[in-house]
Amino acid sequence: MYWAKVADTFAPMIAPEELRYTALGVMSGSSLDGVDLALCSFTLQDEHWHFSIDDARTIPYTRAFQERLQAVMGGTALELARLDRDLGDLIGHACKELLDGRPVDVIGSHGHTIYHKPDEGLTLQIGQGARIAAITGMPVIADFRTKDIALGGQGAPLVPLGEKLLFPEHRLFLNIGGICNIAWHQGDRVLGYDVCIGNQALNLLAGIEGLPFDRGGELARAGAVDRTLLHQLNELPFHHRSPPRSLGREWFQEAMVPLITAPSTSVQDRMRTVVEHIALNLTQAIGMGTEKVLTTGGGAHNSFLVERIDSLLGARLEVPERPVVDFKEAMIFAFLGVRRLRNESTALASVTGAARDSSGGYLVNAN
Repeated sequence: MYWAKVADTFAPMIAPEELRYTALGVMSGSSLDGVDLALCSFTLQDEHWHFSIDDARTIPYTRAFQERLQAVMGGTALELARLDRDLGDLIGHACKELLDGRPVDVIGSHGHTIYHKPDEGLTLQIGQGARIAAITGMPVIADFRTKDIALGGQGAPLVPLGEKLLFPEHRLFLNIGGICNIAWHQGDRVLGYDVCIGNQALNLLAGIEGLPFDRGGELARAGAVDRTLLHQLNELPFHHRSPPRSLGREWFQEAMVPLITAPSTSVQDRMRTVVEHIALNLTQAIGMGTEKVLTTGGGAHNSFLVERIDSLLGARLEVPERPVVDFKEAMIFAFLGVRRLRNESTALASVTGAARDSSGGYLVNAN
């Protein structure tokens, strides 16, 4: 829908009043499946933004690299520094291969979050922007979160700003990734927050069965809800905090993993229970109504999870074409890179709770 619709707007000759940018967005999510790359075009015409996703791919992490990303949370400073370097190299070479000689105005790289504790004024995304710029020869914006954190915000989610400007026909957004988050657009005001853990939990449980993920949610579909476990998950204190709020992998490891890995029931039952936990929390956060909810992220391919959420919400989920489902976040970080080049806001205080909107991220020039 969006890809075809927006691509059509680029067919005519570009009018003099239009501004056109080409940008490459990079996103590594908490589900640890790999690096998403989206090569995008953005056009500003009559104060309205239009986009197309011109090329996109996911570079899967090797099992060894996944283990390094997990282990470094409890590792040494030297191990962290090496991983920061190596992920920068991995991203840089992946970007260079995708671009294949095509220039861009900017590469916007979110990197990979290792720590996220905004209550301590702490967030860390690795994947050195300097190494990406050195390998690609293109300007890079990285470290999008820390400016907002310094202003007293959560540093996340950042995607709602892109949703507001690139999807103006929608007001309700749901992303089902390693973490599930939602956003409402109420005129000029945008509200959004992290609701609960998503694919991090489901992928962990699938791994016990020797699978990278639960394709279509079939393992969960075969299980039964464990009411005791469901109650324990729903009663975790984070789920009762008022927004703004955001989650990191360390919370998942500390608060949720001990509950879902306790072998009191079968893996299928635990997966079914986690699906119900996600569906209930998202339904409560979104609320009842009639508006469609634009739904993206890897979890949108989990047909059983989507069925459960849709059933509770009353058939309101709208899942777009696959490029938007899989690469919306990478595309939005390409857009935020453009915004940073223009010295425009990349984080909304109404979402993060910061003292003000801000333009975050550092620029590494190509030369």
